[in-house]
Amino acid sequence: MIHFVGAGPGAPDLITLRGAKLLARAGMVIYAGSLVNPELLNGTPADCEIYNSASMTLDEVIEKMADADRRGLEVVRLHTGDPSIYGAIREQIDRLKALGVAYDITPGVSSFCAAAAAVEAEYTLPSVSQTLIITRMEGRTPVPPGEKLASLASHGASMALFLSSGLLEETCAALMRGGYAPDTPAAVVYKASWPEQKVLRGDVSTIAAMAAEAGVRSTALILVGGFLGEDYELSKLYDASFSHGFRKASR
Repeated sequence: MIHFVGAGPGAPDLITLRGAKLLARAGMVIYAGSLVNPELLNGTPADCEIYNSASMTLDEVIEKMADADRRGLEVVRLHTGDPSIYGAIREQIDRLKALGVAYDITPGVSSFCAAAAAVEAEYTLPSVSQTLIITRMEGRTPVPPGEKLASLASHGASMALFLSSGLLEETCAALMRGGYAPDTPAAVVYKASWPEQKVLRGDVSTIAAMAAEAGVRSTALILVGGFLGEDYELSKLYDASFSHGFRKASR
């Protein structure tokens, strides 16, 4: 059996209980070494076979997993954050299906959640934004025509950008071209939840220069939107004058 497991954003204690249990009995772990905290590997058995996929091709990863499955080993394919977001798991799953190898998926805490915690923010503030767009700046990996960053920016929603901190100047230019005002609040969160976590706060017109000065060029999320500001309305959920299925209005 192959277990695709979300490792969480970085802090070893932010992996799920299920993920930690799977690591504790794994016969083989293939982990994304460029992003996964290696401390998570301390929870594996002494005889566990461990491979860093950062230097491997898709063919090599599949070959290792299929071989381990033939030998009756439980395999943990350890992906950073949650494997459903920029995890490249579909291509692995399709290959395993073709080989008749069983698999399952254990979700994880994504770094966009850890980044929100780091900046003490709520993406879905009443009267500010009820939509979160998770996307990336186009670089060596293209994006579909309808998902160009400037086009998405026209919604004015809360936004979390992965894999874009190395193109921060271009990213901010596209955001402003699409409709975000230059003074729209923005933040860069470097290695959310890691001991070396760093939070930079500014706006769309200043955050690129701030990141460059701080030396942040990779392994960071870019957060953009009014949710990082100070203005919002209180929620209806706890409003004393608002009734819902579990509580009647008290005034």
